[in-house]
Amino acid sequence: MEFPFRFAAAALAAFSLYSCNSTAKTESQELTVLDTQFGDATFYARNFQSGKTASGSKFDNRRALAAHRTYPFGTVVRVTNLENGRTVNVVIVDRGPYGKNRRKGAIIDLSRDAARALDMIEDGQVRVKLEVLTWGG
Repeated sequence: MEFPFRFAAAALAAFSLYSCNSTAKTESQELTVLDTQFGDATFYARNFQSGKTASGSKFDNRRALAAHRTYPFGTVVRVTNLENGRTVNVVIVDRGPYGKNRRKGAIIDLSRDAARALDMIEDGQVRVKLEVLTWGG
């Protein structure tokens, strides 16, 4: 009976150390902002679900994904809703916004999951700050 307890205790200790290291890494990445932009965010319509993105991947509204006109694919961006202070980290997988949203000041299109995290579904378009945490490519 002693072996399973020791094994469980060792596994818990190893997991705790791993968790501490990955948290510290995340915090240090968040302190280094590589680029900042201000503008408006919009979000994808439901009919884009499972469509092919410009990066070649399948679009999934249930993940924190986004489209940006110039950021490289795979770039991780922290998006802050300037109206309520909520933030979400997204990965750039597509190009956009285009059309009327771009003309109205949108600089990023978000998945519905990311828009929900920012509490912007009802508003449709909100003022945001973009902060690049890691460049893709």
